[in-house]
Amino acid sequence: MIMASHRDTGRQDIRQGARGPSQRQLRAGELIRHAVAEVLTREEIHHEDLAGVAITVTEVSLSPDLRQATCYIMPLGGKDADQVLAALHKTGPWLSGQVARRVDLKFTPRLHFRIDESFDNADHIQQLLRRDDVAPDLRPNSEERPEEVPGEVSEDMSEEGADGA
Repeated sequence: MIMASHRDTGRQDIRQGARGPSQRQLRAGELIRHAVAEVLTREEIHHEDLAGVAITVTEVSLSPDLRQATCYIMPLGGKDADQVLAALHKTGPWLSGQVARRVDLKFTPRLHFRIDESFDNADHIQQLLRRDDVAPDLRPNSEERPEEVPGEVSEDMSEEGADGA
């Protein structure tokens, strides 16, 4: 799954403007995301807070100079997210070295970790859409028939034509 969105980190480079990340940033971010996920999947990190914890790396957002990488992560089920985040910050330099071995870049970016809150945002939107005062507006009105477009055969006519011929 490719996550090519850009997250607002509160800082915005003047040269980058409102355009978002370049193709180079997106490609390098995806390579780094795969490398970090590989290291985490193989359980190569020996830290007590990371032992046996499944961590998803949803996106890696890079600075325009490719020297700073923000890795958005989520532990499985969101359990102990703060402990996992603290452990990843402690092992960040070692993890950067592992990324350098797997990804061929001129400079290895410094890794920063953040909890991915997009899952919470999506859940909040789903809850809003299920509310009793909102749900009726989302259902199609069964009493109204869509207007027929001239030249198209309606479903009733196509069934009669098939049976009657």
